[in-house]
Amino acid sequence: MNLHPKKLFPEIDNYDLLNHQVVTKKDLLNFGNLLLHEIKTASSAEQPAQWLKSSEIRKLLKISPGTLQNLRINGTLNYNRIGGTIYYKYEDLKKLMEK
Repeated sequence: MNLHPKKLFPEIDNYDLLNHQVVTKKDLLNFGNLLLHEIKTASSAEQPAQWLKSSEIRKLLKISPGTLQNLRINGTLNYNRIGGTIYYKYEDLKKLMEK
């Protein structure tokens, strides 16, 4: 993340003064709030695909093909088969991870 000093310290005109100043609790609080805002906007901008393939699910969950097959067979993870490819809803994956 590339932050310009103007974002962190909008009240300062001469940024050379920052080299000789002590960081205060207020500065840390401002930085924390700015960082949280940046994280929230970045995460909301990155929407995952609505449908995921088996290989993507295995990578996300770090499981083997057999384990994924067991999740399908016992009904833990819903899926749709289109042609020879199995797709999973991202929302179903989120629900499984929240359990």
